[in-house]
Amino acid sequence: QVQLVESGGGLVQAGDSLRLSCTASVRTFSSYTMAWFRQAPGEDREFVATITWSTGSTTYADSVKGRFTISRDNAKNTVYLQMHSLKAEDTAVYYCAARDFLGAGYPYWGQGTQVTVSS
Repeated sequence: QVQLVESGGGLVQAGDSLRLSCTASVRTFSSYTMAWFRQAPGEDREFVATITWSTGSTTYADSVKGRFTISRDNAKNTVYLQMHSLKAEDTAVYYCAARDFLGAGYPYWGQGTQVTVSS
């Protein structure tokens, strides 16, 4: 079983930066593709960014491209989401998700961390 714990959320002003972290309790973190999703009040959960297990290639939602950066530190079992130029519409609960190199979809999820951007 993979446990994911997010941290780093908070209340910031528009234009500020914030870094989220997600630490996984798993022996072979390097073999997991990691992702960030978010869910705003009254909205469906949406994809934000992903980083693959093999090459570390990244993919971003158009809404965050150029402002957010996903990265990983396999030695620390941690994935990060660096967020710059935050906007009010970035306000959401941010979730970390994981799947192993054999899997499809994201079967493992964290509990979420709240990010609130005041305008």
